[in-house]
Amino acid sequence: MRKQSRKYIRVLAAAAAVVLLAGEMSAQELNCQVEVNSSQIQGTNKSVFETLQQSISEYFNNTKWTNAQFYPNEKIECRFYLTVGEYTDDRIKGDIQVQLSRPVYNSTYTTTLLNFKDTRVEFDYKEGDPIIFSENSIDSNLTALLNYYAYLFLALDFDSFSPMGGQQFFDKAAAVVQLAQSTGEIGWRAFEDNKNRSAVLSVYTDNNTSAIRQMNYDYYRKGLDEMVTSPDKGRGVITESLKTMGKIYDVAPMSVALSMFRDAKLDELVNVYSKAPQSQREEVYQLLEKLYPTERERLEKIKNPEETR
Repeated sequence: MRKQSRKYIRVLAAAAAVVLLAGEMSAQELNCQVEVNSSQIQGTNKSVFETLQQSISEYFNNTKWTNAQFYPNEKIECRFYLTVGEYTDDRIKGDIQVQLSRPVYNSTYTTTLLNFKDTRVEFDYKEGDPIIFSENSIDSNLTALLNYYAYLFLALDFDSFSPMGGQQFFDKAAAVVQLAQSTGEIGWRAFEDNKNRSAVLSVYTDNNTSAIRQMNYDYYRKGLDEMVTSPDKGRGVITESLKTMGKIYDVAPMSVALSMFRDAKLDELVNVYSKAPQSQREEVYQLLEKLYPTERERLEKIKNPEETR
């Protein structure tokens, strides 16, 4: 009887382990740090913003966005920082800073894939309103915003690990933009301005600038990841990949691709080239100085790292 009981317990334990492993493998994809800053708003019950912060965090982190299998330690690290500038009649106006990072292979270093400020943010929200996920429709402009950025995070992360690996998520982000454009809300319309959500998506889908997707794969997977074991080889790939930004500047000098790259990568490039040969530092400086003539002081740290310490 005891032998049977022990056998039964072992079977239950094995089954529980399988269920636990399956649960870990099906963990949601995003680990998104969410903050709602309402310091500019006076005379309003702040609980509405606390509730909103909690709801957005749960929406990002509890939604299953893909069919891919993720362990908890493989979750995509991102940040969503909403600053509320106005709140009147349940209408929130403000801006959103989004950031996306990924680990560099075989190191403790994390690199920034995206650092973007969305300044055209408006949506209706009443405390307690549910935020409901739907892949094929828009429940509110808030859900459209959250879906768009979730898919953008996924697209850029997947692209950085395999060539054009994020295509399905760019397609989903495009579907969100198309649906949102019909609502009349700001920030979605093509040509409304050159730094809104439609313009950001176009960076990765327009023929003039979509080469940045291959560049991102080269920069991260074949460049930074390789630098851990072969610094010269990895840095050489990064140098070649940067030439894509020059080509984008030549055909689309006003593209938001250029400012997004500057905000995400310039400081990192100072470190990447700190031990590079002088000729390579000169080459990168000349390339980037053409793109960012107002950033000469920062770029000097690439050209002459010893003098700027």
